[in-house]
Amino acid sequence: MPLRPLPMPDPGSPDLSSPPAFLRWMQRSQRRGQLLATCWAVLELACQAALPAALGLGIQAAARGDTAGVWRAGALALGLAALQSVGGVLLHRQAVWNWITAAAQLRQLLARQASRLGAGLARRIATGEMVAVSSSDVERIGWYVELNARVRAAVAVWLGVSVVVAVRQPVLGLAVLLGVPALAASVWPLLAPLERRYSRQRTLGGRATELAADTVAGLRVLRGIGGEELFLERYRLASQEVRGAAVRTARVHSLMQAQQVLLPGLFVAGTTWYGAELAVRGQIGVGELIAVYGAMAFLAAPLRILGEAAHAWSVARVSAERATQVLGLSRTADGEALVATLTRPERSDLHDPVTGLTARAGRITAVVCGDPDIAGRLAARLGGHVPLAEDEQPEPSVRLGGIPLEEVPLAEVRAAVLVHDKEPTLLSGTLAELFEVPASGRVTPGQALAAARAEDVLDALVEGSPECEGDAMRARITEKGRSLSGGQRQRLALARSLVADPAVLVLDEPTSAVDAHTESRIAAGLRELRGGRTTVLFATSPLLLDQADTVLLVHEGRVAAAGTHRELLHTDRQYRSVVTRDTEPADLPGPADPLSPAERPAADGPTPVKEKV
Repeated sequence: MPLRPLPMPDPGSPDLSSPPAFLRWMQRSQRRGQLLATCWAVLELACQAALPAALGLGIQAAARGDTAGVWRAGALALGLAALQSVGGVLLHRQAVWNWITAAAQLRQLLARQASRLGAGLARRIATGEMVAVSSSDVERIGWYVELNARVRAAVAVWLGVSVVVAVRQPVLGLAVLLGVPALAASVWPLLAPLERRYSRQRTLGGRATELAADTVAGLRVLRGIGGEELFLERYRLASQEVRGAAVRTARVHSLMQAQQVLLPGLFVAGTTWYGAELAVRGQIGVGELIAVYGAMAFLAAPLRILGEAAHAWSVARVSAERATQVLGLSRTADGEALVATLTRPERSDLHDPVTGLTARAGRITAVVCGDPDIAGRLAARLGGHVPLAEDEQPEPSVRLGGIPLEEVPLAEVRAAVLVHDKEPTLLSGTLAELFEVPASGRVTPGQALAAARAEDVLDALVEGSPECEGDAMRARITEKGRSLSGGQRQRLALARSLVADPAVLVLDEPTSAVDAHTESRIAAGLRELRGGRTTVLFATSPLLLDQADTVLLVHEGRVAAAGTHRELLHTDRQYRSVVTRDTEPADLPGPADPLSPAERPAADGPTPVKEKV
């Protein structure tokens, strides 16, 4: 069987109504793999059960002096051994495939869930719990899913052996038919204690992992205040609690394993003794006695599989309960408010409670940050998809119309808020294909290209694509736009974002690679095309800032000043330092000495800017 490539194109939609329902769904999702594993397991166990019968036939033939019978029995035994080997190899291969597939499928489900929840995941479930679900719980669920095929095969072969033995010896057949279920049921009283103790071990393990993650994340702070030993002692105590819980779980598990050896052994001894009595009375031959003994001894294999399944069920049910808790989380918000906000987001303000930044609906808000990395991170936060670093704690979510973005379905967030990255990627294809993005339909590609002042870009594309016959929309863009300059690529990407025409557009330095003249024209085009639409513009260029309705200065992680570009240029020293690239050290934001008449721009004239290199 060709193995399915991983990861899967779609891990599916699991049944989260209960842990058992989730485990059944995991089995149903790999029906073919389960069927093949069951067939190979039946082949292996059936051959293993039939080998004593072949040996008994050989002994009976030898006792009668039947040389041909001995050879036939030997050939039968050899054939059964070969088939058993083939079945064992194929079973192992398929069982490992089933295990890995189930584990990979669950990991994909967890990864998809983490992507859907975004930064809100860390506020709804502990980091240690998520790590435990993604590691040990995944492995235990995969083990249980794989084991089910072997359980079905063990039951099928047990029933077959019972029928064969019952035909020859009804009493022994009845003993086999009733004895195996009774021995398998003997472990039931231990399942509940095992499950409780493993659940306790699992909970303590998650807490210890969470404590370790917090300690490592705050190690530098701990060293600064001398708190390493305090947290190390806490982790030692947590680790010892996990060790104690694991020992208590192992005690119950070891008792179950002892039962799997002792009780089947007593059963085999009893049935063999009865068979020996029949042989002494002459009711069965020596060869048949050996076959009966072999069949009874074989039953230890199905019993061992059933015992393993009982253990796997206990731990998998606990793991499935944890997994369903994670997979059952959802981004939920008030239904009516959510619909009202996302159907008319252009009338909803975008607010970041961390920095205090508020982009008013229908206005162009420019944001000035001294550090471009901070600006890029804040732009990503406004789009609701900024990743957390290892040493950071989750922060309050950005809100659109008062609704946290982390609670809104991710697809709707992406449709409402578009973040234009400062280094966008252009995919290869025609210019028309570049503009095949989800869009409102209000802005045409021609209007977007005009606003981005991309006339020379169109000429360059036409010149580089003779096959387009002068039609710029049919001109081809090479991989990542390598045939274009940095400024040309930037303007094409800007035009693509303008075509999408989202309700909220976040632009991060959209003109950093163009000259001052082109930048001035783009600023006017943005003002014209995005009029009445909510736009957040991260920039330090006076040409762009002068077109904004409101300019916000973000300093040390908070909004430190607000106003128009010209107002802030006159009244805020920190703002003036960032915008004019003043090399003199600036104090904290606040009122500053007014500019001299020579420095002050004319009331109706353009804002003076430094020429870009």
